[in-house]
Amino acid sequence: MIPFDFEYFQPSSITEAIQLFQQLYEKQKGPLYYGGGTEFTTLGRFMDLTRAVIDIKKIPECNIIEQNGSELVVGAALTLTKLAEDDRFPLLSQVVANVADRTARNQITLGGNINGMIPYREGVLPFLVCDSTCVIAGKNGLRYEPIQQLFKKRLRLEKGEFLVQLRTPLREINAPFYYVKKRKIDKIDYPLISMASIKKEHVIQFAFSGLCAFPFRSIPMEKTLNNQQLPLKKRINQAFLMIPAPIKDDIRGSRAYREFVLQEIVTTMIETLEGGTV
Repeated sequence: MIPFDFEYFQPSSITEAIQLFQQLYEKQKGPLYYGGGTEFTTLGRFMDLTRAVIDIKKIPECNIIEQNGSELVVGAALTLTKLAEDDRFPLLSQVVANVADRTARNQITLGGNINGMIPYREGVLPFLVCDSTCVIAGKNGLRYEPIQQLFKKRLRLEKGEFLVQLRTPLREINAPFYYVKKRKIDKIDYPLISMASIKKEHVIQFAFSGLCAFPFRSIPMEKTLNNQQLPLKKRINQAFLMIPAPIKDDIRGSRAYREFVLQEIVTTMIETLEGGTV
C-alpha cells in the first residue's frame, strides 16, 4: 500500500500530457510521468514520491511498433512482454525477455525500464548499439536526439519532458547480433553482466549493463576491439583499460569475477561475430 495521497491523470495526447505537467508543476505537486508503475509502487511504500502522476499509456504515439520508411518505430509505453513477443527487432526481444519475470514484464514499459531508478536499464542496450533516435516530447514540441548523445548513464531529459518513441534504422535491426546475460544464480536476477552487440558491415558495436554502475557503450573500446591488426587477446586487454568507470564489486560478484566473466563473453562475442556465426 502506498502511504501518501496523489492525483492520477491519464491524458490521451502528447499535448494534454505536457499541459498537465506544466499545470501540476506550477501548483508544486512534483508531477511524475508514469508508465508501468512497478517502481512507483515499490518505492512509494518507503518514500513520498509525488502528489501527481501522469500516465502516458493511453497516448497513441507511445503505443505503436511499426515500420516507418527505413526505420522501426517503438513506443515508450509498450510493455516488455509485448516487445519480447514481437519479432521485428530480434535483439530487443531477446534482451527484454530476460528482464525480471513474466509477471513484472507484463507491467514494465520500455520507457519505464530505460528511465527508471534501478540502474541496470537493460532495455537501452539494443538502442545504444543500433544508433537509435529518441523522440522526446516537451513544452516546445517534439525533438529528435541520437540516443548516444542523450543517454549518459541515464536518459538526460529536461524538466517536463518524456520519452515518446525510439526509432531504429532497419539496417541495424537486421544486422547479425550477439547477446548474453550472466547472472549469479537465479534466472530472473539482475545481471552480473549483460551485453548486446551487432556487426554492422565489418564493425562490431556493443553495450554493457551490470559491469559498471550504469549501462554504457564505449566508442574507444569498440575501435580497439575492432582493430584486427592486433591479436585478439591484446585487443581485449587494451579495450578493458578503456572501461569508462570502475567495475562493480558487490554481492552479485567481485570485481575480479566480473573481469573474468567479461573476458569470457567478449572473447566469445568477437569470435562469433568475426567468424560470421550468429
